[in-house]
Amino acid sequence: MIVIAPLFLLVPLLIVAQQPQERVDLNVMHKIKTAEFGGGGGFGGGGGGGRGAGGGGSQIMNTMYYLTDRYGPRLTNSPQFRAAGEWAVTQLKEWGMSNVHLEKWATATTGGRGGASSIPSWEMKGYSAAMVEPTYMPLIGYPQAWSGSTNGMITGEAIQAMVQTPADMEKYKGKLKGKIVLLGTAAGPLDLPFPTTPLAHRYTDDELSALVPDIIPGAAAGGRGGRGGRGGRGGADALAAMTPEERQAFTEKQRTFWQDEGVLLTISANARGESGTVFASNGSPRTGDPTKNMPSVAITAENYNRIARLLEHNVPVKLSFDIKTQFDTSNTDSFNVIAEIPGTTKPKELVMVGGHFDSWHMGTGATDNGAGSAVAMEVMRILKSLNLKMDRTVRMALWGGEEEGLLGSAAYVKEHFADRATMKPTAEHDGFAGYFNIDNGTGRVRGIYLQGNEMVRPIFEQWFAALKDITPGVITVRNTGGTDHQSYDAVGLPGFQFIQDPMDYDTRTHHSNMDVYDRIQPGDMEQMAVIEAAFVYNAATRPEKLPRKDLPAAQPAGRGRGN
Repeated sequence: MIVIAPLFLLVPLLIVAQQPQERVDLNVMHKIKTAEFGGGGGFGGGGGGGRGAGGGGSQIMNTMYYLTDRYGPRLTNSPQFRAAGEWAVTQLKEWGMSNVHLEKWATATTGGRGGASSIPSWEMKGYSAAMVEPTYMPLIGYPQAWSGSTNGMITGEAIQAMVQTPADMEKYKGKLKGKIVLLGTAAGPLDLPFPTTPLAHRYTDDELSALVPDIIPGAAAGGRGGRGGRGGRGGADALAAMTPEERQAFTEKQRTFWQDEGVLLTISANARGESGTVFASNGSPRTGDPTKNMPSVAITAENYNRIARLLEHNVPVKLSFDIKTQFDTSNTDSFNVIAEIPGTTKPKELVMVGGHFDSWHMGTGATDNGAGSAVAMEVMRILKSLNLKMDRTVRMALWGGEEEGLLGSAAYVKEHFADRATMKPTAEHDGFAGYFNIDNGTGRVRGIYLQGNEMVRPIFEQWFAALKDITPGVITVRNTGGTDHQSYDAVGLPGFQFIQDPMDYDTRTHHSNMDVYDRIQPGDMEQMAVIEAAFVYNAATRPEKLPRKDLPAAQPAGRGRGN
């Protein structure tokens, strides 16, 4: 036994020794770092740093300015979304990219949350709101996406209405004419526990280590984490228990009910939206004729709670709103932004990099997902500016319609690689090497999710080894959801999302009015661009394509969750 025991210790070492060694060009890794960080070789800390273009030749913060301050927000098919797309095309051409274009896809034929429906152009043109009785108070809020207009100033009495099921509607029949309805899951104000934890944090070593041990994908909770607020006073949200189809049908019935009852406007709030932050997205439906939507608004939890407490004490409350929104239903086709660096010896084989280009409309779409779009553009700029010769073609795609259910990437994958309903691969599917995605805000890269593809672990371990000075390179087999790499994974293609520091993404910026340029950390952005550029280069130059999982069985068109 004394002789045999050491042999067991040697087995893992022998297995590692038998693994193919990756050819990592350290000179190219150094060039990529220098191109982004400058001669100093370092990158900025999490505390902020300069707000112009980053160190060295970095253009990433300049790109962020254009995507946010200049052309944001970028609600799918809005005028800002289209203007941002045209700007991106111009900029990518100036950087020398090939095959730069806006690739159209039809929104009306895609799935998404609640089924297929077209996405009209919509933008907010004006908003003012206040409580006018029993005393004056401005209301911090935003119209929900695809909200209708008030057609001038309207004033009405506030009333709370807990309508979570069709049966609830009967309770309010004949009681809502001329009213402004506060929506909720329970009567009274929202619970707002006193915040005792920091709004933002970076992963600790222990937190990163906890991501690693999973052997079976999905054995432990991972990925993005939950979304949404803490709700009202513990009341169960019946809507959450509905299927997407049931929820869509109920939303349609609710819309008709409010209009038939003569409601002036609906108000919602989220307990996440404390301290002046408003979390909102698509409180108005885009099915049917969205131009006939009644006005719907999201306000801060504190403003909502003051009104709710007054009503609890039987104090009449009057609210005034003046909302101007503009629809254009003449063109509901959307687009993805495409650009390429042609491959040299294997131009028909493909490595892709991307993130979603669209956003919600309260902020300017900085962390969600101007960050991922700017990083993808910077990756292309770095690789092109260094004139690196890559065997495979590198293609960037910035997706439209992600927030409505991964629509742009799903349409692209269906067109180019495989329809998941039939799962019959195209020739492009066979030549696909890998896709890399960023969509978790401004936090620097700390590792990568394997999405259940354990075969790439030894490959990525060696790639990260050349980047140990800027990232620990944690690798977890876990799946992470809610973003566009899932469209690739759904048809058996290797698609990956990086692990990022959480920062204040879930607590302050995700789908809120605080999703703005100032929440972006320049040093983190530069680090993300270097790591993603290194992964793209390695995937484009390694002798073999990245290993992939088995092709899934055919399935009905999926309904993704945009984030």
